[in-house]
Amino acid sequence: MIVEALPSEKLILNDLHVSIGGSTILRGVTFSIKPKSVFCLMGRNGVGKSTTLKALMGLLPLDSGIIQLDKTAIQKMPTAQRARAGLGYVPQGRDIFPHLTVEENLFIGLRARGEKKDKQETERVFTLFPIIREFLHRKGGMLSGGQQQQLAISRALLTKPKLLILDEPTEGIQPNIIDQIGDAIKMLREEGKMAILLVEQYLDFCRELGDDFAILERGSVCASGMMSALTDEVVKEFLTV
Repeated sequence: MIVEALPSEKLILNDLHVSIGGSTILRGVTFSIKPKSVFCLMGRNGVGKSTTLKALMGLLPLDSGIIQLDKTAIQKMPTAQRARAGLGYVPQGRDIFPHLTVEENLFIGLRARGEKKDKQETERVFTLFPIIREFLHRKGGMLSGGQQQQLAISRALLTKPKLLILDEPTEGIQPNIIDQIGDAIKMLREEGKMAILLVEQYLDFCRELGDDFAILERGSVCASGMMSALTDEVVKEFLTV
């Protein structure tokens, strides 16, 4: 099904089809994200969630489909251009630069949008994640997994995204840092400067933070709506292992 973008939508994915190695992974994925909202993309392992994000970022080619950011089609743009257009991506596994310092990792986020310094934005990420300020001169690879996740999110925020994309931000993270990441997402939503696309397996995390959701099953959206529509019956049918 192909839907038309409405003026109020920050992002819309229209009928995305993706194949990898001759196998079809995405089969008509369609959903839209409202501005200033947190959208949770959910599903069991192997249903196409990370593939959807990689297709959105241009890291995997589309067989067909349309991707619109602020009503502008971006599906033919290379990845770097999509980032400059306003997509901030924190992949599963974080992908920080382990041999660079925390400060150097953050600098890469600034340079990605063509700036050398931005004290206001840097202070903003220090407010969200105070531990980052303490470790500016420490190598990224010396941080814990949770601290690396905070660094990866901070680096993405310094690109001033219109849409922040987080792939499994709580995976392998200690509970106290999960709480800090959740608090940061709440603060970002309250600021109203961006929308957030969250891929997450942690159901309570999604229910606490999400405004809307979509669930993937075999590469297609099988359920979607406001978070209040994510009933126990829907969870049992599409999310319970």
